[in-house]
Amino acid sequence: MHQINPNKLLLSKWTSTSPKQKEKHFIVTKLIRDEQDTVIECIIEAVLSRQEYTIPWRNLTSPEHWKQGW
Repeated sequence: MHQINPNKLLLSKWTSTSPKQKEKHFIVTKLIRDEQDTVIECIIEAVLSRQEYTIPWRNLTSPEHWKQGW
């Protein structure tokens, strides 16, 4: 499991280990916070299609699904 600081996720790059629709490379474009200013979700954008997805930021810690960087 990766050690990730959720406050430093913005504009970080990620590679999906199981790409769908040729979407393999992603960039975190926005962080969603709760009332206590804690990061709860992030919006990732596929580099190829520019499609956006909202995911819990902790999903990025799973090495079975995500690798940091391109």
